[in-house]
Amino acid sequence: MKISVGSDERNPVTDAVVDELERRGHTVTLHGPLKDEVEHWPGVARQVAQEVASGQTAEGLLFCWTGTGVSMAANKVPGVRAALCLDAETARGARIWNNANLLCLSLRTTSEAVAKEILEAWFSTDYEPNPEDDARLRELAEIEADHLPEP
Repeated sequence: MKISVGSDERNPVTDAVVDELERRGHTVTLHGPLKDEVEHWPGVARQVAQEVASGQTAEGLLFCWTGTGVSMAANKVPGVRAALCLDAETARGARIWNNANLLCLSLRTTSEAVAKEILEAWFSTDYEPNPEDDARLRELAEIEADHLPEP
């Protein structure tokens, strides 16, 4: 699977996650300092989210100090359902109920071990279509559509 990954800084956790993604056989596209480019979190989040929304990559993964900034920025891009996950169970829920397509992690609180647990939950869980969650996702898409500019 093609995955777009970005961060506003590079550290051992970002490196471990990229290594784990590649070990799992994913094709990884890097952004920001992970690609040796100076970029702040809003710009990195925009690049990754646009690749996910356009279908250039199947999914995305973003990091910033708290994970909140990149999550907020990514969710501004129509078609993106970014989830800030601090643990594996939250990642599992984001996939199974919210059909999340972009994972956000905190550089401050995520250890390498926790990151691997989160990745395992993320990649081993798929959205399970059902009338209730499908309806909630349609509601979410309606909110998004209400705020898109007129063509």
